[in-house]
Amino acid sequence: MILGITGSIASGKSLVAELLHQKGASVLSADQLARELVEPGSPLLSRLVLLFGVEILTENGELDRENLGRLVFDDEEARQKLNALLHPAIATLSEQRLAELVKSGATLIVYEAPLLFEAGAEKRVNKVLVVTVDPHIQLQRIVARDRLDEVAARLRVAAQMSQQEKVARADYLIDNSGSFADLEKEVDSLWFELGC
Repeated sequence: MILGITGSIASGKSLVAELLHQKGASVLSADQLARELVEPGSPLLSRLVLLFGVEILTENGELDRENLGRLVFDDEEARQKLNALLHPAIATLSEQRLAELVKSGATLIVYEAPLLFEAGAEKRVNKVLVVTVDPHIQLQRIVARDRLDEVAARLRVAAQMSQQEKVARADYLIDNSGSFADLEKEVDSLWFELGC
């Protein structure tokens, strides 16, 4: 079974994926695939530089994700251009890697993708788990993690599909508003429900 994991920014998707990995699931991360695709010298990174300029590069020629994030999070047109480049490349690579995992005999494959619905990637999975978080806790996490002010944090939340819309399309839900111990219990329950 391929389980897609998604959720809003700072909901704890990666943490849930890691907890499932610790239980024996094979995990594939769309963010990690995106990093591979934009390594220095890659054709995709060159196309991004043509589109957004050299200021999206670090001194070492790597993608400066923070600068790129600043350029696209409050600019809908720029974000659409970025997604038009990234999503097809991630789709191709993820389909290849998921096929390899299925062929290897993995029982539970977790595909973690922040933009699972936005990219139409739910077609690549059998079921979808949405990780939710209380909006106030979410803002606190974004401010702390990304060193942003509250206005910038709210812009990042607003730039994504609403949490309610994701919940409406979910097969499974995990609320990550509580403690780590609470989250572990929810993951244990899901693991049992999935029959793993």
